[in-house]
Amino acid sequence: MEKDNIAVGLDIGTTKIVAMIGKKNEYGKLEILGIGKSKSLGVARGVVNNITQTIQSIQQAILEAENNSGYKIKDVVVGIAGQHIRSIQHTDYISRNNPEEVIGEKDIQLLIDQVNKLAMLPGEEIIHVLPQEFKIDGQSEIKEPIGMYGGRLESSFHVVVGQASSIRNVGRCIQSSGIELSGLTLEPLASADAVLSQEEKEAGVALIDIGGGTTDLAIFKDGIIRHTAVIPFGGNVITDDIKEGCSIIEKQAELLKIKFGSAWPGENKDNEIVSIPGLRGREPKEISLKNLSKIIHARVVEIVEQVFAEIKAYGHEDPRKKLIAGIVLTGGGAQLKHIKQLVEYITGMDTRIGYPNEHLAGNSSEEISSPLFATAVGLVMNSIENSTQSAVRMEIVNEQPKVVYRNVPPQVQQPVQQRYEVEENYVERVETIEESREVRSNATKEESTETKIRRSFFDRYVDKIKDFLDNAE
Repeated sequence: MEKDNIAVGLDIGTTKIVAMIGKKNEYGKLEILGIGKSKSLGVARGVVNNITQTIQSIQQAILEAENNSGYKIKDVVVGIAGQHIRSIQHTDYISRNNPEEVIGEKDIQLLIDQVNKLAMLPGEEIIHVLPQEFKIDGQSEIKEPIGMYGGRLESSFHVVVGQASSIRNVGRCIQSSGIELSGLTLEPLASADAVLSQEEKEAGVALIDIGGGTTDLAIFKDGIIRHTAVIPFGGNVITDDIKEGCSIIEKQAELLKIKFGSAWPGENKDNEIVSIPGLRGREPKEISLKNLSKIIHARVVEIVEQVFAEIKAYGHEDPRKKLIAGIVLTGGGAQLKHIKQLVEYITGMDTRIGYPNEHLAGNSSEEISSPLFATAVGLVMNSIENSTQSAVRMEIVNEQPKVVYRNVPPQVQQPVQQRYEVEENYVERVETIEESREVRSNATKEESTETKIRRSFFDRYVDKIKDFLDNAE
């Protein structure tokens, strides 16, 4: 049995699906054990619109993460977004039978369960019930009521609601992929866990996660979630605009956006031109970088203005609700050149790009520290909080091949290359050989035992093939 709590997060996005396996190291930082990516084919604006394609994409990402890490995934925490998500503010209370008893976890849970029974619009379901501030017997602004006395416990809640059918479709895709769903998390909340510091949440901050199909917003103040929203526009809309505006194919438009795109047209000179290969038998196409950045600028301004309208709806101009830490940009769209300057210009608020490396172990690769993986990192952190064993080390065979099992001494183990299903009685045989091998210290004897394992492995499968061919005749 593994001692470490292995956690798995699955980010089902519009452009990519990411499966990430991680655990907490001895310093409390997140160590990423494996990552799998696949192109998202069955999702549009954060909502599943093709079950079969989504299942295939999930399986591909899961398999890659398993092969990279050497762990078999059992269950995952999944991020949910999409235009069907909305949030409401709600206040509720309970009257306690015995005010002489201190308030405990069960009282808060009772209050949360009461909010979960709220009547929603037809077809809607509650995803999160997030307590904000408590009130005990009229005394307000209590952040932690546990251990206090009181007869009436009241709290304001941030309730996140989504379409039941969309949530069930995500659940079906997960189960059909051969894994269990251990939890659902709103994607902007997962991204916030990954890229925001506690100081920023206390001071007041708006997190903007610009994804492929949606732009997610989460606002924090005094360490409490105050507002969430999902805007049904993202990086894909910018790519579509480039495709239409420059009369090129989507793949070329995406590459142009990533390599030469800028959200600030003033940065490009009129004589800067990029040449795009023409379609079969056609001349190459020349595109002005100034025109390209004008197309991108127009769409980014529209997205940022919609997000800013949500920040205004929260009431950030009120001195008590002021967002001192300003805006943090994350997600794939945050990698667009000069987007930070444009957001500062439109909103007048301090802005920074959010990287998930604050919570990651020092040896993490540069790729994982990208804003692109902020949601996936947040989902793994969320899975760790669940304290479930989401993945187990799998029995593996390497290229040579040599069989590696959970009980094999460390010096015998080899990097993961390929996995085979092996019958139980064979597993026992191999483990017995491994045990006897530990007793022998002679290197030559070790090598001969290893050869026996290899031979027995191949002999067994050669015999099976011969039997099959004999029967076929």
